[in-house]
Amino acid sequence: MDLALLRTFVAVHRAGSFTRAAALLGLSQPAVTSQIRTLERQLGRPLFLRRARGVVPTTIGDELAHKAAPHLDALVGIAETGLDEHISRTLHLAGPPEFVAERLLPALIGLTGEDGPPPPLRASFGNDEEILEGLAAGHYDLAVTTARPRGALLNATPLCDEEHVLVAAPDLAAVAGTTDAARPGTGPADGPTRASGDPVRTSGGPAGASGGPGRASGHPARTSDDPAVPSVPAVPSVTSVPLSPEEIRARLDRLPVVEVHESLPFVSRFWSSVFDARPAAASGAVVVPDLRAVLACAVRGAGLAVLPRYLCAPALDQGTVVCLYEPDVPPLRTYFLVVRTGTLGLPHIGRVHERLQRAAAAWS
Repeated sequence: MDLALLRTFVAVHRAGSFTRAAALLGLSQPAVTSQIRTLERQLGRPLFLRRARGVVPTTIGDELAHKAAPHLDALVGIAETGLDEHISRTLHLAGPPEFVAERLLPALIGLTGEDGPPPPLRASFGNDEEILEGLAAGHYDLAVTTARPRGALLNATPLCDEEHVLVAAPDLAAVAGTTDAARPGTGPADGPTRASGDPVRTSGGPAGASGGPGRASGHPARTSDDPAVPSVPAVPSVTSVPLSPEEIRARLDRLPVVEVHESLPFVSRFWSSVFDARPAAASGAVVVPDLRAVLACAVRGAGLAVLPRYLCAPALDQGTVVCLYEPDVPPLRTYFLVVRTGTLGLPHIGRVHERLQRAAAAWS
């Protein structure tokens, strides 16, 4: 049996489409169709059922793929290992812009080991749908997404969990009054606390230190005339009784929002997970498709934001933002390391895949 026919067959089986398999193999669609028909004639059995949106393997097709695919992958790995001794293969990776910049590239560039430096890298940014489509089409070798792909074409490995934190500039937090320190007469002497009574994670010093009320960083608080502070409804004075989650949500709903998309994905996910409700905001005060820019806007007081802890931890430590509310169980989001099935045997992909998994073990 011709190995080229088997290779085309496995590509179609994984891709679920003659068109997508042709793109991965660098062949025309008629050529792929012809090779599959030749293989079906040789076997005397149909391997795929044609559908309006691709193909579905028959029982015989599934059985053949299960037997042939591992051996074909091994042969490709052997061939590529020999090639890798003479040619440095460039690795094309893709993922969310802030995660690639803050996590992936530092991990790859900073790591060294017995297997030598990483291969030449080319990074691309995009959302999950764009990235997975590009990976399936062969534009990328490896991707990081927050969506686990379906089907046999792509293989996903959990990489890490990301904790989400609800933050705002200290002045906006004081307006909201969701922390004890932000409510008149209720802050303890040793620093601000969150609404549940536990300390707020900030290293900038107690509220009001050397510069005015409600400023966790110790700098003078901005006044309502400062254009960087948005106009929000006043919050009435309250007693020292801890606020309920419903009261906290009502106060937070009065604040403007900074987000990455008009659908408010991060804030909506936080509200759903923590408050079992939807945010009151119909749209963001600022919408910018990069979480690093979202953080910069939140620091300037443009609105509250939900951010990954790894991204906003330095700002929390510096006191330029504070945590508005810390639930007992914070919302988490899982990242997946995704490759095309069968490509982990390629040295330049397998080494980077392993390095990222080792690096992720140390990410908190």
